[in-house]
Amino acid sequence: MTMSRRSFVAGAAGAALMHGSLRAIAGSTRLGAAPGPVLLFQGDSITDCGRNRRSAAANDPGALGTGYPMLLAASLRDRHSDRNYQVFNRGVSGNTVEDLQARWSSDTLALAPSVLSILIGVNDIWHTRMGQYQGTPQKYEKEYRSLLEQTRSPLPATRLVVMEPFVLRIGAVSDAWFPEFDAYRAAAKRVAASEHATFVPLHDMFQELARKAPASYWLGDGVHPTLAGHAAIAEQWRGRTGL
Repeated sequence: MTMSRRSFVAGAAGAALMHGSLRAIAGSTRLGAAPGPVLLFQGDSITDCGRNRRSAAANDPGALGTGYPMLLAASLRDRHSDRNYQVFNRGVSGNTVEDLQARWSSDTLALAPSVLSILIGVNDIWHTRMGQYQGTPQKYEKEYRSLLEQTRSPLPATRLVVMEPFVLRIGAVSDAWFPEFDAYRAAAKRVAASEHATFVPLHDMFQELARKAPASYWLGDGVHPTLAGHAAIAEQWRGRTGL
């Protein structure tokens, strides 16, 4: 089958446009834009979301994973091109708040973020229930508060964002998780208030969403978001932070 010159040019232009769109999220220093504010996402598998840990570059689609950090990075860099946000994802699957403590200096403070967003807590109860960890809401709150205090000292201008842990009662999550899980949620909210962080409520949001579509539509196993779940998180994050 032959292709006319016009079709070839149109096809090439379309391919170039698609290629440009896929690269729009990447750093634009080659265009002469100075790096802007650093936005760092920290947390567990919900944040990690399959990111390429071999890449440490800002705005690298592979390094951002396939979840809400990627969605927010794309949105922020599209709507605020004048700011040239430098977005990083340092979430690590399986992490508890204690695990964050162990890598806080290298994975958080070293990046000196302008905005630091944290989602942590579900593994603190989940791994404890599985006998792999010894966590309590009190330990979680103490160590979480310590992380933010460690951040405030060297980085007083950093804006802190605390995202509420969330689950739905399907898959890995049963009624036996409650009321203890509510204590973790309350602890995260208290930490946000005491450290003057923006709090992003998510648990009740998912309960409401589960009345509109099956719980598995939002959180496949009761913990990990689907594509729709990540989109809902991103929308809530934007609304609460104003970014």
